[in-house]
Amino acid sequence: MNQVIMQQKNIAIIGGGPAGIEAAASLAGLGHHVWLIERDSELGGHLRLMFNLFPDKRPADEVLQEMLTHAQNPNIEILTNTQVVDCQQIANNRFALKTDKGQTLEADAVLMATGYRLFDAARKEEYGYGIYPGVINSFELEAMLKNNALKNVKGEVPRRVILLHCIGSRDEKVGNHYCSKVCCVTAVKQAIEIKRRHPDTEVFCFYMDIRMFGPYYEELYREAQEKWKVSFVRGKISEAAANLDGEIQIKAEDTLIGKPLHMRTDLLVLMCGMEADTDEPVAQQLGIARGQNRFFRSADNYTLYNNTNVEGVFTAGACTAPMNIIDTIANARAAAISIHNYLGCRS
Repeated sequence: MNQVIMQQKNIAIIGGGPAGIEAAASLAGLGHHVWLIERDSELGGHLRLMFNLFPDKRPADEVLQEMLTHAQNPNIEILTNTQVVDCQQIANNRFALKTDKGQTLEADAVLMATGYRLFDAARKEEYGYGIYPGVINSFELEAMLKNNALKNVKGEVPRRVILLHCIGSRDEKVGNHYCSKVCCVTAVKQAIEIKRRHPDTEVFCFYMDIRMFGPYYEELYREAQEKWKVSFVRGKISEAAANLDGEIQIKAEDTLIGKPLHMRTDLLVLMCGMEADTDEPVAQQLGIARGQNRFFRSADNYTLYNNTNVEGVFTAGACTAPMNIIDTIANARAAAISIHNYLGCRS
């Protein structure tokens, strides 16, 4: 039987985070030429900002380096500090992409791997983010842990840290009805890391409910309570304000006992959720459909998850829905196979 050899195709991947890197490595390994286009100066996206990953606490830098090593392929052309400013469909179901560097790239398929943006906690004015130095978001805490620099506003190791779940997720007031999936487990991971380094620091997690859906997540939650003595309070903080000492005074309700609660803390950490980047120009120009949550909508949630409503345009990673790194990598590999199959049908 004669083997059919597919002609090398050109794929443009917009976004050089974990999804874009993994999809590029998979497509290049299948023999295709890939342009990996990233607007920042480095690849990695949000993964570059993380200290360690759940559930096994593996260093994020180690995972990113392994991914970058897999992406060292002559079939991959990396374009950093580059943005696509125009994308149009042209003859033969191909695409012409123009960059801000004056390049024109003609691709047989386009993969959107644009990721997500972190919810801006300043939109929740009652918590004082951007007003009080003692109120930070989860990525800022991650940076403190990564740099081994957990400090309060006085430059001291905090005596108490409160982590508040569900900022910008499951919140009708900001128009985000969905769960961001990773906030609960991120809070548990960060709480454990604080206690591991500073056993005398009190750590509290305030939550509506705990959603530990992934493998080993429940075990991590139990470890936080049983081994590290992290305190979990079922209740929502209604207000936060700084006192003269720079401490944050919070008002809340413990909904398990039905009583109001007043506490002081050195740091209030807002566990911010994921939002779709709705300003992406390529999506607007091509008319890529979005779902109710404003992330890209799949052509079919079951059999065509990585396909969009535009033929030849695919998605991967957290631009379709909130995902952790493990799911992002798996989804990127699935997107690469979908593109490979699509291009094979056109050969």
